[in-house]
Amino acid sequence: MLTLFAIPKSFRGHFNLIQRNAIQSWTRLRPQPEIILLGDDEGTAEVAQEFGVKHIPEVQRNEHGTPLVSSLFEIAQRVGQGPLFTYINSDIVLMSDFIQAIQQVPFKRFLLTGQRLNLDITEPIQFEENWEAQLRDRAAQSGQLAGPHAMDYFVFTQGTYTDIPPFGIGRPCWDNWMLYKALNMKIPLIDATGAIAAIHQNHDYSHHPQGREGVYEGPEAQYSLQLIGGRHYTYFMLDLATWQLTPHGLKRPQWTWERCDRYLDMMPLARPQMKSWASPLLKLIRMGKR
Repeated sequence: MLTLFAIPKSFRGHFNLIQRNAIQSWTRLRPQPEIILLGDDEGTAEVAQEFGVKHIPEVQRNEHGTPLVSSLFEIAQRVGQGPLFTYINSDIVLMSDFIQAIQQVPFKRFLLTGQRLNLDITEPIQFEENWEAQLRDRAAQSGQLAGPHAMDYFVFTQGTYTDIPPFGIGRPCWDNWMLYKALNMKIPLIDATGAIAAIHQNHDYSHHPQGREGVYEGPEAQYSLQLIGGRHYTYFMLDLATWQLTPHGLKRPQWTWERCDRYLDMMPLARPQMKSWASPLLKLIRMGKR
């Protein structure tokens, strides 16, 4: 059983369109997951009722009114059937490869995520028989893979994430922390970019009074940076994954000089016991590359 949970923005204008597209795509996944919409923003209760999914309005928020990631994960794991959970941003369209990919994972505990595909969508998706094929063709022609920092869904096992710092959802750093924590706990961190086409419907930042700058540079962003431990920790990204999921199954990432550099630079932050030998080895590798 998979429980998929999200906290939509107000269903107004373009956000109304893209969030409806996303939620409808989730309801078409097979086997069908349990879907929980969290929060009380405008239209959430009505859309949950329209699509026949669970709605929980009350979530904890910070002093700015932003819902807390910790509250979303706690509620979902408390009321959801599980034992697998997926947090997903409300503008992400999923297709059949999502469930197919998850079914290939053999581990009892893990974190699975992947890069998103950015795509301009300005009209309702017509969920007809061949809608997936049409969307895949469109993404192949004009979509853009966003990079190893762009993660909009997280699949994890029950009880894996129970001590999340008070990050605000939709603000920086909390997604980097998710990867840091997986590596810290020594559980498989799976990059599913090669197996899952997660379509991110491009949008503006009109939901924040100060726009994009307010989201990424405002006081909440600065607080998130403190919570994660500083700028260095924001470089926990998908290129540090310990496994890769492809259409042909799981495999270990190939070791390259760049991967060695990244691994030796970042892993001592997640696993302090590595510091004594990782730093000297990193210096030798960088000297050799020069």
